[in-house]
Amino acid sequence: MTAKTLQMSDALHAYLLANSLRETPVQRALRAATSRMPRSTMQIAPEQGQFLQLLLKVTGALRCVEIGTFTGYSALAMALALPPGGRIVCCDLSEEWTSVARKYWARASVSKKIQLKLGPALETLKKLKGPFDFAFIDADKANYQNYFERCLKLVRRGGLIAIDNTLWYGRVIDRRDRSADTRAIRAFNRRLRRDRRVDIALVPIGDGLTLALKR
Repeated sequence: MTAKTLQMSDALHAYLLANSLRETPVQRALRAATSRMPRSTMQIAPEQGQFLQLLLKVTGALRCVEIGTFTGYSALAMALALPPGGRIVCCDLSEEWTSVARKYWARASVSKKIQLKLGPALETLKKLKGPFDFAFIDADKANYQNYFERCLKLVRRGGLIAIDNTLWYGRVIDRRDRSADTRAIRAFNRRLRRDRRVDIALVPIGDGLTLALKR
């Protein structure tokens, strides 16, 4: 037993991956390709991808929406976990990044489960019709609250919203950091803690993942 979350050294993280990660060869190849790209740190950690897969299976999710797709690792992980009738709507702005995603989705034979919509995510979300079972928010931080409000309308009661980067590399506790992104995440976290429309947990996996269960 421990009264606080264990700190993760590089050696312990390597042990975690060696003793729990079940990546497919396509997932590993996509991670390797992304690691050579600019802004590669935007990709989620592999253990976080596996955690998302478990969440989808536990909740029985069939309809999912993702805001912020990058090179497609999180969408790939989720699509692999969905049953044959499952679908993900992916929202992103970049044709360059998502062209990489499309290649690996095809290689993993999950393209039929994924509908990619390029353009401002808030505009895309306005056009979608629920109910969705699961939403994953991992895009520009200034719009986190706006994305959350729209997802809350789209997700069914008992559905789950996962919000990435809510610990923001530890910058949320650095009082000297007054950047727009950091301030946006702080504000989002404070507001969500008081939001009685959802039950919440902030899980210290990756860069911090908040789970919000719609009441």
